[in-house]
Amino acid sequence: MRLARVTSAGRNLSRDFRLAVMAAVRKLQTCASSPAGKHTASIIFLHGSGDTGQGLRSWVQDVMVSDLSFDHIRVIYPSAPARPYTPMRGALSTVWFDRYKISRDCPEHLESIDTMCSTLGSIIQDEVNTGIPKHRMVIGGFSMGGAMALHLVCRYHPDVAGVFALSSFLNKDSVAFQAVEERLRTGLSLPDLFQCHGTSDNLVLHQWGEETSVLLRKTGMTTTFHSFPGLYHQLSQPEMELLRSWILNKLPPTTSF
Repeated sequence: MRLARVTSAGRNLSRDFRLAVMAAVRKLQTCASSPAGKHTASIIFLHGSGDTGQGLRSWVQDVMVSDLSFDHIRVIYPSAPARPYTPMRGALSTVWFDRYKISRDCPEHLESIDTMCSTLGSIIQDEVNTGIPKHRMVIGGFSMGGAMALHLVCRYHPDVAGVFALSSFLNKDSVAFQAVEERLRTGLSLPDLFQCHGTSDNLVLHQWGEETSVLLRKTGMTTTFHSFPGLYHQLSQPEMELLRSWILNKLPPTTSF
């Protein structure tokens, strides 16, 4: 009887935790950098595992002398909810999705990826509701945030202006590759991909990022991959200035759509 009561309590705790996570992901916390002038475009910038939107924004401010701010673009930094993360032996972490391990050579945890794609879609819809069409949006991220952005754009929102991935990778059998191939095979377009990666990254290997770029290019996606010699798993000012220029090319100032 004692064992039965413990097992039942464990099930209830697991169920309650799942419900709490589901409630959290329905409405993500965000912080944002508002444009100095009229808001005519938006960026959604996703943080890496264990970080928050505010943490990423502070990091960007530390790295860039002038911040990632624009006269016409709103920059949105969502925060992932805390969830059990398998590479940390099930400990809670603010991650966009679960992984079986940090490697290109394993299956993707599609259930958690697809759930978060749906949740992040509500942020995109919020921007649309304010009058910003999807072709005036860029979505990207750092590390896990870049992988999340690739799933979100390649599979669900291919009509945005562009996608960027910094120090990021996709698993070698990712369904994102299949989605890109199928979309282009049927004559539909996809946005350009901008990638940056440090050659000394010992968490997400430079090779993983480069192979992701090569595979997406083979499926027909237009990709640009920039290597930064000696850079570890981090942001850098040259990288961010290059990203800023690319964003302005994709989302130039305009008064009409």
